[in-house]
Amino acid sequence: MLENIRLALSGLLSNKMRALLTMLGIIIGIGSVIAIVTVGNSLTASVSDSLVSMGGNNLQVGVSPRPDENGNYSGSYSYTFDDMLNDDMLDAFERRFEAQVRAVILTDMYDSGKVQNGRLYANVNLTGVNDGFFAADRIELLAGRAFREQDYEGSRRVALVSDLLVDNMFAGNIQAALGQSISLEIHNSIEEFTIVGVYRYQVQGIFIGSAPVSTKDTYTELYVPLPTEQELTWAGEGRYSYFELIPASGVDSDALAAHIEEFFEDRYYHSNPSLMVRAYNLQNEMSQITSVLDTISLAIGVIAGISLLVGGIGVMNIMLVSITERTREIGVRKALGAKNSAIRVQFIVEAMLICLIGGILGILVGLGLGSLGAGLMGTPARVSLSTILLAVGFSMAIGVFFGYYPANKAARMDPIEALRYE
Repeated sequence: MLENIRLALSGLLSNKMRALLTMLGIIIGIGSVIAIVTVGNSLTASVSDSLVSMGGNNLQVGVSPRPDENGNYSGSYSYTFDDMLNDDMLDAFERRFEAQVRAVILTDMYDSGKVQNGRLYANVNLTGVNDGFFAADRIELLAGRAFREQDYEGSRRVALVSDLLVDNMFAGNIQAALGQSISLEIHNSIEEFTIVGVYRYQVQGIFIGSAPVSTKDTYTELYVPLPTEQELTWAGEGRYSYFELIPASGVDSDALAAHIEEFFEDRYYHSNPSLMVRAYNLQNEMSQITSVLDTISLAIGVIAGISLLVGGIGVMNIMLVSITERTREIGVRKALGAKNSAIRVQFIVEAMLICLIGGILGILVGLGLGSLGAGLMGTPARVSLSTILLAVGFSMAIGVFFGYYPANKAARMDPIEALRYE
């Protein structure tokens, strides 16, 4: 076998350009498949991570349109103040599901505004949050504290701001920002808040990497206690179109969702002809999205894999040319007693070596392109070891498959005719 490998390498080195062009189809095919799989895995992982960070394991509960008797939904719907969830409903809900729910997350964005001090400014979204928001670990505090019970009970004008706001307003000095009063211009009025904490800003959304070019004008959340925000929006009365909850450990989310829908339907929405409360898990959307992405990656990978077939045909073609050029050599070997099997193995090994080298080069090209593509999307490259091993094995299989016919043709040559070949 070592002798066959040595002979194969010698043949390839004597015709370097021809060997490289022969490998090109294998390189492109393997490289394309690995690049596509790498980008696909990176995108899928990014989507999954983003959904998890958005509460992928939590239940979303909200007011939704009620389907008709045929299960169809109207094209548009709206709800009034009285159709929304209120504090009394949520208090009753928390008492009913106390053992099954670890935390209820309430957020309500008032509107966008601008914090300004002379030439210094920062764009913000004024958002009220409850204590359940912090139980979900939605933000990473860099300094200061989260809201306390007295902040909620007293509807205090305290706020959590992002490090981007600190960069814009306080020259990046986080400690200097703590305790400072800021003026928020919103709805043609000026609201004063005291900074009690600074959190790390993170780009939200599925496709990370789409952050604005300039952080100067980026809108970040200015978090305030929910009762404080409600004084500005609902005159102190809480109204919600949806809320989010974290199930307790060991609770079946799907079963809990069904019980929640039944609870709100029986107690509050059974007489509402157009609206109802729905509860769903982002895990379902996550599985659907990843399934679609996997299908797309597979389809594109199959298309790219067609080039492997073209590359295999190229290997067969060049092996036939090589055998024709080495007819006299084959005749000499057979005249000296070489068996047909030895001749066959020699050329199969040469074909496999071409595909193996092409496969290795294709892997390197694929990893480079995959990393580049993932980098352009702003996600870390997720390389699949199983795909690499499959690519190497597939390239070897191509060598055997497309190298067998030329090798068998060489093995079956008549030694006398081969010696007479010029």
